[in-house]
Amino acid sequence: MTRKRFVIEMGMGIDQHGQDPTVAAARAVRNAIAHNALPGIWEVAGLNHPDEMIVEVQVAVPYADQVRQDEVLAVLPFGQKFLTLEAGGMVVQGRAIESLDDKNDEMLIAVAAVTVWVE
Repeated sequence: MTRKRFVIEMGMGIDQHGQDPTVAAARAVRNAIAHNALPGIWEVAGLNHPDEMIVEVQVAVPYADQVRQDEVLAVLPFGQKFLTLEAGGMVVQGRAIESLDDKNDEMLIAVAAVTVWVE
């Protein structure tokens, strides 16, 4: 059977304190899916359960090799989930705050694209 794209959602996430690329990546994915509903999964595509959709996530984030992939995918409530990470996003100089356990002045910004496919 042929896969067809159903929807693509984009998002951005930031870790201002903590310098954790997983936090920025998960926030970007959460932002991408935060304001949508997919009734067309049933009404148009004819799926019986949302776990039948295929969800491909692309995230560009600084220090991509440090991302804990399972935590990013856990943001998605349904679907057969796949994650591709790539170096990207942005590092912006912020302000380290000792009481927030900052390691340095970096703020990490991630961007995500979440694509839902149906067969």
